[in-house]
Amino acid sequence: MCLLSRFAAFLRDEDGAVSVDWVVLTAALVGLGLAVTNVVGSGMEDLAQEIRLQLLQDHMVSGFNGYE
Repeated sequence: MCLLSRFAAFLRDEDGAVSVDWVVLTAALVGLGLAVTNVVGSGMEDLAQEIRLQLLQDHMVSGFNGYE
């Protein structure tokens, strides 16, 4: 079999095309997951900061004085 016919057979062969599709789909899902994590993470940081500030401002009652 000459080199040209082997190359033509290689071009006609579709084995492995499905694997490439799965790799592309997996990469897209990983990218989407990273994007969602970035968006949610920044929102969570803001919320955590607001909770922290509220907890620092609140005064805790150390006993039951006044509730008797």
